Amino acid sequence: MKTDAILRRILDLHPNKLIDLSLGRIVRLLDDLGRPQDRLPPVIHVAGTNGKGSTIAFMRAILEAADKTVHVYTSPHLVQFRERIRLAGKLVSARRLNKALERCEEVNRGQPITYFELTTAAALLLFSEIRADYLLLEVGLGGRYDATNVIDHPLGSVITPVDLDHQDFLGDNLFKIATEKAGILKAGSKAAIARQHPDAEAAIEDIALGLGIQAQWAGEHFDGYEQAGRFVFQNDEGLMDLPLPALAGPFQIANATLAIGALLHFGTGVSEEQIAAGMKRVQWPGRMMPIRSGKLFDLLPEGSELWIDGGHNPSGGKVLADAMLALDRRAPRPLVMVWATFRNKDARGYIEPFASLGPRVLTLSMNDERASYPAEELAAICAEKGLPATKTDNLAAALTAAAAYGPARFLVCGSLHLIGEFLEANGTTLD
Repeated sequence: MKTDAILRRILDLHPNKLIDLSLGRIVRLLDDLGRPQDRLPPVIHVAGTNGKGSTIAFMRAILEAADKTVHVYTSPHLVQFRERIRLAGKLVSARRLNKALERCEEVNRGQPITYFELTTAAALLLFSEIRADYLLLEVGLGGRYDATNVIDHPLGSVITPVDLDHQDFLGDNLFKIATEKAGILKAGSKAAIARQHPDAEAAIEDIALGLGIQAQWAGEHFDGYEQAGRFVFQNDEGLMDLPLPALAGPFQIANATLAIGALLHFGTGVSEEQIAAGMKRVQWPGRMMPIRSGKLFDLLPEGSELWIDGGHNPSGGKVLADAMLALDRRAPRPLVMVWATFRNKDARGYIEPFASLGPRVLTLSMNDERASYPAEELAAICAEKGLPATKTDNLAAALTAAAAYGPARFLVCGSLHLIGEFLEANGTTLD
């Protein structure tokens, strides 16, 4: 509760804008804090539109399987803010987090700064105080002007697939958006890049070559695929025969491939055995995550499946629909979706890939009703796509209504904010 009070105060430091992409304010604060960004372990900086969190989860799992200690910074959180910060593998304690936030508040002296900038400064301060072998650092939004882009010499930079998202801040086409994402690339550091749309590839390649970086590209310098129930990774050194990733969904093969390619390219020294162990132990809450117990789960008929996923843009909808199709091919079941999203997201583009699956859809508005798409409008969008949809009032009401369809495959999806609401209401704890 003390953390929440501090975070509310921080929001008031830049009341007119929650997002204001710039580096001047955080650089000023970090200078006043003694430049903690210069006292960090080797940094792997990760930007992109889709798969950032999963790629970081794979890298963390592999490095920890190699007995390395790893700091992690991701966003957003699902239930508690401290989920964003892992210190040497463990979630930061509320006491240590509060101390860092209050220190940054004190040093900032009430000057204008955004919520993400000040909390990122607090995270960097924490990372500088505790020893670790690596820091996995996720970009919040974009790259070039993101608050995390204050690392002058990262060990390496990773760019996951780039897609249309946050066009109001990053540009209205893939070339412009990819140019912003590629702003994390640094001369003298290595880079690993996921497969990209040609426009995004052109933008990233232009910037990499301009900096003198010979980036390693998925599909060109390394690759991965499923074969006979195994995960095969290959690069110039040969093939690795690995277990399938513990994270569900065919798309996780691409995220795992990028993570492995990056760690090998960056010279972390991980072995095939350690990579295999990482595939088995990886966890990433809220993304294609099965739920098997809890208060909301108990509302469903016996024998039901329940999945949750926080993807929210058209490409996220596409990979999730593909994952549901793969599940249906292995074990056919009726699909019932519980869907909510924000007004600034492409709701039509997200739901369209599901049309061929013929799900029943229950829509709702999230707790942040000013920013949430109204449930009735989402239901109308479903109707446009030929999907039967019913407006509901909240998650409990949606799952209660869903239960009327009998045992089925249930999917709660459309927003990480919604997934956070679900986990809290279901009583699911994250560590």
